[in-house]
Amino acid sequence: MSRFDLDELREILRTRVGDTDEADLDGDIADVEFAELGYDSLAVLELCGQVERRYGVRISDDAVGDMPTPAKAVEYINTLLAKAGA
Repeated sequence: MSRFDLDELREILRTRVGDTDEADLDGDIADVEFAELGYDSLAVLELCGQVERRYGVRISDDAVGDMPTPAKAVEYINTLLAKAGA
C-alpha cells in the first residue's frame, strides 16, 4: 500500500493544479483551509483527479467537503488507500 503525504500534496498543487499568488506552500499549511491558500473547490477536485490517476482510487466529488484543509485531504486520501489495500 502506498502512503500519501503532505509533500506529495504540495507537489500536485504546484505542478498539476497551479500555484496561487496567495499560497505559501512551503510554510505550515496543514491546517489552513484551501480557500485561504487561494484554491477553490475546482482546484481540490483537480487534486482529487490527480490522486485518482496516480493511485487508482476513486474519490467522489462529494468528498471535497470532507477535505477543507491539506491535513484533512491527506487523512481522507490515506483512508481510501488503506481500504483499497485491504
